[in-house]
Amino acid sequence: MSLGLCISNSAFAQRLSLQPRRSPAVAHLSCSSRRGILQGSKPPASRSCRVGQLRISMAAAQAEDLKIKTTSTKPIDGQKTGTSGLRKKTNVFTSENYLANWIQALFNSLGDEVKGKTIGLGGDGRYYNKEAAQIIIKMAAANGVKKVLVGQNAIMATPAMSALIRRRKLYGGLIMSASHNPGGPKEDWGIKFNYSSGEPAPERITDAIYKYTQNIKELKTADLPDIDLAKVGNNKFGSFEVEVIDSVTDYLATLREVFDFPTIKQFVGRKDFSFCFDAMNAVTGAYAAPIFVDQLGADKSVVMNGIPKEDFGGGHPDPNLTYAKELVDICWSDNGPDFGAASDGDGDRNMILGKKFFITPSDSVAMIAANADAIPYFKSGLKGVARSMPTSAALDRVAEKKGLTFFEVPTGWKFFGNLMDAGKCSVCGEESFGTGSDHVREKDGLWAVLAWLSILAKKNKDKKDGEGLFTVEDVAKEHWATYGRNFFSRYDYEGVESEGANKMVEHLEGVISSSKKGDKLGDYTLEKADQFDYTDPIDGSVAKKQGVRFIFDDGSRIVFRLSGTGSAGATVRMYIEQYSDDTSKHGLDAQEALGPIIKTALEVSKLQEFTGREKPTVIT
Repeated sequence: MSLGLCISNSAFAQRLSLQPRRSPAVAHLSCSSRRGILQGSKPPASRSCRVGQLRISMAAAQAEDLKIKTTSTKPIDGQKTGTSGLRKKTNVFTSENYLANWIQALFNSLGDEVKGKTIGLGGDGRYYNKEAAQIIIKMAAANGVKKVLVGQNAIMATPAMSALIRRRKLYGGLIMSASHNPGGPKEDWGIKFNYSSGEPAPERITDAIYKYTQNIKELKTADLPDIDLAKVGNNKFGSFEVEVIDSVTDYLATLREVFDFPTIKQFVGRKDFSFCFDAMNAVTGAYAAPIFVDQLGADKSVVMNGIPKEDFGGGHPDPNLTYAKELVDICWSDNGPDFGAASDGDGDRNMILGKKFFITPSDSVAMIAANADAIPYFKSGLKGVARSMPTSAALDRVAEKKGLTFFEVPTGWKFFGNLMDAGKCSVCGEESFGTGSDHVREKDGLWAVLAWLSILAKKNKDKKDGEGLFTVEDVAKEHWATYGRNFFSRYDYEGVESEGANKMVEHLEGVISSSKKGDKLGDYTLEKADQFDYTDPIDGSVAKKQGVRFIFDDGSRIVFRLSGTGSAGATVRMYIEQYSDDTSKHGLDAQEALGPIIKTALEVSKLQEFTGREKPTVIT
């Protein structure tokens, strides 16, 4: 691949003329309470609400002008759904009725509430998405949905779907994605439902879906021709409509309301600035050229691996130092770009690089929060900030110094969504390369890239060409000098046998129960050891056993979690953190600085003994 890494000053080509749209309202409730319907209860026998009567009448009329086929089915094991949806190997989803059972269970769970409504549909471009979209469209029609907005070629990044739901006031949307996992006939496939604020489905919905998958007996499908997903436009079938839409338009409109595009364009047009974006042959390839080239005037060569492919070009679309090695090698070359970034399979994760410099996701969210005044969307200040528990405490230090409300939540974007909906959180992030704000209800990879470009633009606004740029590394060093540095690393052991992983957790729980404040673990003095539990300050829900924590008196931490984001086996994640306010040590390599505590973590957990793994699959 030939890469031109410097941005040209070519004339700006306006791709879209977009007007700001109204912020979304909360979806209307039917006569029956939303909670009652979603838990599978029957609606009241007397239905006096005219809105509810109209919805049922419309659904009945739709059924009359469409030929609905009802076929028998039976429950299929293994369809337990989480907020990240359902993920399995592709050949599982393509087996008889596997996908159809889940889709029917979803519509059964939503009940009358979804009838007569409009939903979104799209995905990350992986293998089987287009075929699945046809199945979903026909089942949506049969189950009373009035209209489906589907992304062209079934493409829709996860944050773009959240933006679409919010801007168009949709009832919800279906996202066909297994996130950062590989795609292809022998790889992974997944699906999830996002609700009316654009957020991942709450547990009351996912629990109801699982309940219906366990006793499902029939499937409803409308007798419709396949939709030409490549052609933008309306397709009407009686009172049911499918509109194929441009996947970029609504998402771009949202981003333009957040960022100062003219200022960013002026910065990236500098002759002394260059950058490179790796779409990893995943969904952001459909967005990168419209945003970076058409809107910001960059040369098209800044986008690498920019064509979405069903197998992601044979790669693993996870933007980290291991799987985005091509970009890392470019950024570490002597003539590499000043700024590098990558996004994952469905566009909700990101990696930020400078010239021979890596910004950890934990540092990234802290640095964005500390420099939020570079982003017009935050001109009134931040409502609050939040991080997941395993994420380093770098954000905590920003919140403390700036007097911001701070939250520590379990891993899972739904916890941030509750805070955002309550107006308590503006910026949030996870160490797993997820960063975002309350402009949508998903983490957002391209948002993070634009946030960093905004920071660099502000830092360099008074610098003339040739004076030397204020770099990504300079942003980091300035931040550490102000707040101290939280050295942080994550070790991932992927595809571990579940039995060994669970035994390791049992062992760690035993260590916790026998530990007390003041105990020595290696060279570190224990402050607290526990399983992290969380009570949501908004809805009062309780999440237990969200990770084993060892917190030491110098602020250092060791955390262990099991992750189920893959389709087979378990991923053991070990998080290591150590704080230093000594500026003379801030330039140390993280692995060198963390060497002693990593040794302690492996000894305490007996990880190698329980998992049989000598080395991690990925080190971040």
